Amino acid sequence: MADKKVKTKTTSQTLAPRGRRVEVQGEVVANKMQKTISVLVYRTIKHEKYGKYVKKSSIIKAHDEKQEAKVGDTVVIYETRPLSKTKRWALANVVNTTK
Repeated sequence: MADKKVKTKTTSQTLAPRGRRVEVQGEVVANKMQKTISVLVYRTIKHEKYGKYVKKSSIIKAHDEKQEAKVGDTVVIYETRPLSKTKRWALANVVNTTK
């Protein structure tokens, strides 16, 4: 029998083990829940008909295990598996803090 060679994918060191991580930056607008923050995220989309770029916003629920983010902080969150009915993001780090 001939030996079979198995091809393996080579991964770059800059990539996470499970692929690229989707990260967004936003401002914390609420932290009243236990281990959960609400983050206001802005994005720009191009209007289909007119081609103008329009600024849209979303409020995303994110998991904050150590409860370190406060209202007004700028944070980076990343996409993760579903943690609850509405929570699909987790806190990566706090970029800027408020007084």
